[in-house]
Parts: sequence; structure tokens; C-alpha cells
Amino acid sequence: MTESEADVAVIGGGPAGLHAALVLARGGLSVVLLDESDTLGGQYYKRRAEQLTAAFGDFRPRGTELIGQVRDSGVDIRTGTLVWGAEDAGRTLFTSDVHTGSLGRITTRATLAATGACERTLPFPGWTLPGVVTPGFALHLATMDRVPVGQRVVLAGTGPFLLPVACALLEVGARIEALVELNHPYRPGVSSIGGALRQPARLAEAARYLLTLARHGVRVEQGARVLAAHGDTQVTAVDIGQEDGSVRQLETDALCVGFGFRPSTELPRLLGCRTEPDPTGTEQLPVVDADGATSVDGLYVAGDCAGIAGVHAAGVRGQLAAHAILRRLTPERVPVRLSGLRRRARALDRFAELADRLYPLPATADLPDATQVCRCEGVSAGEIRQAAATGWNDLHGTKAATRAGMGPCQGRECGHIVAALTGQDAAECFAARMPIRPLPMAATVEGQEIP
Repeated sequence: MTESEADVAVIGGGPAGLHAALVLARGGLSVVLLDESDTLGGQYYKRRAEQLTAAFGDFRPRGTELIGQVRDSGVDIRTGTLVWGAEDAGRTLFTSDVHTGSLGRITTRATLAATGACERTLPFPGWTLPGVVTPGFALHLATMDRVPVGQRVVLAGTGPFLLPVACALLEVGARIEALVELNHPYRPGVSSIGGALRQPARLAEAARYLLTLARHGVRVEQGARVLAAHGDTQVTAVDIGQEDGSVRQLETDALCVGFGFRPSTELPRLLGCRTEPDPTGTEQLPVVDADGATSVDGLYVAGDCAGIAGVHAAGVRGQLAAHAILRRLTPERVPVRLSGLRRRARALDRFAELADRLYPLPATADLPDATQVCRCEGVSAGEIRQAAATGWNDLHGTKAATRAGMGPCQGRECGHIVAALTGQDAAECFAARMPIRPLPMAATVEGQEIP
């Protein structure tokens, strides 16, 4: 096991982590930046292969510039490094090389978790068929590889993310058979119009996407949802339910369904951060102050890990957390005026609150019994209901009785559904335990001592 030290460890190389690492390094601290991916940037600032960049241009030039600044600042960048555990309020981190399995231990004076988020999926009959994917996967293929996920695509779910995904698919030649939005965000009520007008940049961004869709003859079908997918070896058709109760079926060779994003909070919860339900009542979030400080001394959280608010908010929150760490570790420094950053953070928080109102999540407890809920362990909604009915009516009891949540994802995908099916609070989640991510087999077969 290798051991190393740093003033600050930043976990996550996305927008929040990159902005934070840059501020910390320029402030004179030794910084180690850890990311499970082989490249920096996270999901938003990820970069195309060199040959595709040469042919089609830089997908996110701002990300390329930011990554270059972080590299030039002297940050110790460790990509391909999994943080699978921590102790001592985050001052000791346990890592593993994702390729070799070699283990490491890093000791720090402060830790910033900028672990981002994952896509939220909700089960429905047929959702495990090949060709049924998340919008993020379709966007990755379209933007990074210039490949459409299918020739005839149905996009469904809820959230503003569906719009750029649809536009990216059109750009690479896919045909959008339907864009199915569960809610009515593009016919907002009077209470939402004022909030939208206070976010002119985001409003203009949404307008550009909608105009692009209109030019291609794609209409956003609001108030509808996917009921089921059909096919044998891959998806071939999808049932779409309308508000009036009618159902229509569309032929397709790809179905992209997503319901926004879920914060990746395993590390803060593992370290005992105080949490509370988010405003939607669907997630347990670390309780943080205006600078990202948690209830655990020396542990900070920034970006979507602290609540879904988008890339711009992530960058601002990363900078605020970094300045707070600088004040903590270098109190002799001249204070920096942060009023502008704080104002922008508050404005972006209001945008996130508006998005929560415009794109509420559907009920999840009415799934047919045969619907598979836990894909890792193959557990159906009926099996979970039966376990709850026979006395295993709490989240962890149901997990023990059915194995739901015991697979490689450790319940990150299915935990909120299991909670709903057992009648628990919608924000309930499985406890975070080490390892919080699956370890490479090499970490154990080579006889390394795991703490």
C-alpha cells in the first residue's frame, strides 16, 4: 500500500472539483485531485478523442482551458483512482488504482467531496431490454463518439436535460420519433413565469434548444409518459400513455428514459455528515453552510453532490468551498471579497428551485409486480412488496430478505424505489459502507491488506 500526504484532497474532477482545486493550488496549498475516470472533466467537461476533436472541434473549450489551468497550477492529479473509503472525518482516504488494483492511503488536513451525481432511472416493464438507455448515455455517444444511439429514437422522462440530448441526437443524424415530457414545464403557470424571467441566460439556452427541435419538426409532447417497452432481443416498440388515459404505440430502435439526476452522497454519509431531505423530499442531502462546510469538521461538499443545481452552480460552489478551506488552513492570508460569488450562488440556487417546481418526479410505488427493480440482483417489485408484507417492512430488512441493493451499485440505482415500495420515506436510502464502490479484484487477489 502506498501512502502520501496533502493539505487538501479534492475528490471528483468535474466542474466543482476543478474550480476548487485551482483556487486551492493558487492559494499555496498542496492539493491532490482524485477521479475514478481516466480523464478529468467529469460528465460535463469530458473531452473527445484527439482525432474527433481535430475533425469536429473541441466539444467544451472552457473545460479544456480549465483542465489546463489546473495542470499548470501544480495540482497532484490522480485520475483512474477510486476513493472507496475514508475515516477520521475524511482526513484519511483509502484509494485503489482502477486498472491495477493497487491500494493507497492519503492523509489530509481537509477534504472536499465533489463527487457529482448519477442519472435517475425509474423502472417500467421492459426497461432492461437492450436499446433502452439513459439520456446521458445517448448524449455521450452523440457528442464524444459522433454516433447515434439509434436511427429512430424516443426520448422520455422529465427534466431540462432531455432538450440538449435531443438536439445532439439530431446533429448526428438520428430521427426523434417522440420527445415525451412527463410534466408541463413549457406551459408554466403564473407562479413560475416570474422565476424564469429572472434567469435570462438559462431561459435563452432553453429557447435555443426548443427552436432547434422545432426546425427539425420535433414537438415536445408534455403530460405523457412511457408505460412499457417491447421487444425480444432489443427494444422495437414503446407504449406512451397520455393524460386522458389513452395509449399509443411507437416503433423505435432506441428508447432513452431519464428523470434528472441523483446526488452521489455516499462519501459524506459514510463519514457521518448530518443529512436532511432535499426540497423535493426525494433525496437525503448533506447539510452544508453557504461555503459547503458539513457537520463533520474539515469535510466540505460542493457541486451536485450537495444538491442538483447544474454546471454553473457547481463551479461557483467549488470556488466558495475552496476559499473557505483556505481561510481555515491559512488564517494569516488577506481575506478575499466573495460577495459577487455569493450573489451568483444565490441566483443559481433560485434557478435550481425553479427547476424542481417545473419538473416534479412521478410516484414510484405503482409498478406492476413483474417489473424488475434491482437489476444487479434481479429482484422484482412483487418480491419487494411480498417481503414488506411478511414483516421486512423497513429498507434494510427488505434488502436482507430479497438482496435488492446488494449488487455492484450498492443500491444507488434502486434504493429510492425499494424505499417507496416498502412504504418508507421517499428520501430514505441504504446506509453507506466501505467499500462505497466495488474494488478491482486485483486489490484482494494480490494479498494486499485492506484497512
